[in-house]
Amino acid sequence: MPPIYLQEGDLHIRLFLQPKASKDQFVGIHNDELKITITAPPIDGKANEHLIKFLSKSFRVPKSAVILEKGELSRHKYVRIQAPKQIPEIIQRLLSDFNQKMSEN
Repeated sequence: MPPIYLQEGDLHIRLFLQPKASKDQFVGIHNDELKITITAPPIDGKANEHLIKFLSKSFRVPKSAVILEKGELSRHKYVRIQAPKQIPEIIQRLLSDFNQKMSEN
């Protein structure tokens, strides 16, 4: 299963989170997960809150549409974004690359 895929209108992302970074950004694929850096520290759920806010802005959905399915206390997370209104360019490229690889196999 690829780290990023669309299913029934929702975007599913297996990610590796790096908190306390210099900026919020999508980095790319890291060990078969999407690496995301955020500025919030990993204290008292602040990193998860910040991640949800970052993803909701990036995909133009309400925060309630970003669901942390697994990994609340881990850097390795599984997130589902319900009906994203926008898909950032880096994510579009990765989805395209994974879809192309899947169709070749």
